[in-house]
Amino acid sequence: MTEAVSDRYAELDNWSAADAIEAMHEGQMAALAAIRPALEDIASAVEAAAERLGEKGRLVYVGAGTSGRLAVQDGAELTPTFNWPTERTVFCMAGGLDALVTSVEGAEDSVDNAAQEMHQHNVGANDVVIAVAASGRTPSTLSALREAKRCGALTIGIAMNAATPIIKDADHAILAETGSELVAGSTRMKAGTAQKVILNMISTGIMVQLGRVYGGYMVDMVVSNNKLAERAVRIVSDIANCSANVARKALTTADNNIKQAVLISMGHSQAVAAEMLAEKSGNLRQVLTSLNATDRRPDNG
Repeated sequence: MTEAVSDRYAELDNWSAADAIEAMHEGQMAALAAIRPALEDIASAVEAAAERLGEKGRLVYVGAGTSGRLAVQDGAELTPTFNWPTERTVFCMAGGLDALVTSVEGAEDSVDNAAQEMHQHNVGANDVVIAVAASGRTPSTLSALREAKRCGALTIGIAMNAATPIIKDADHAILAETGSELVAGSTRMKAGTAQKVILNMISTGIMVQLGRVYGGYMVDMVVSNNKLAERAVRIVSDIANCSANVARKALTTADNNIKQAVLISMGHSQAVAAEMLAEKSGNLRQVLTSLNATDRRPDNG
């Protein structure tokens, strides 16, 4: 369907700019609506992925062309947003990372290279492979997904066309039937929008499941500039119900570890804050729930 010419847009080149833009907006809204039937499948994939990743599993993004670029963009934002370790993210872009900015002819047909990449990165049972292809049949992406599955990885396939190989072969298939594009075959439009949203949902959902979000706050955020430093102060202040000055001092003591700073602001030492978080695999909510249940008093260490 993504390659089909739509009757709706047959006279597109005769329309005014205003009418064309309105049609584009209509298409974007339709792309978002196409995701709703897949919400349960997305949730299932998120739960399975979080369980599989555990303490050492990796997220492996696979794609070609527009799909690959969107996948890389999603993965690249996990470290600054959630402090997801860079070594736990793998990018397998057809044609290599140079293909992010220039077209690499024939890259998406490199079946052998895609399969070999899974072995080069030692993809295995702890890993989650997210394969994205609007068509659902991109040769390199399909090859990587199948090889990853043979290696024991959990596979998630995202496509915009039903009854396609990626939908059939993935452990968790996510289908959003976005239909014909405004410009036939230009999957950077409706299909790309749907892919971006689905990728956002999957990665954010996984991070929430892994305790890297608390109450809507990015409690694992990397504090890398002044804007984020002030955001960190607000986060600590809001969660610990303390003043900005107390939060700022706690962040300094915690070397900008927001979760530790919350506990320090509540009266605990840095050492005990670190210990409590380690006991709960870094899950701040579990720590705070435990403190409320046991009424654990601040230490003097």
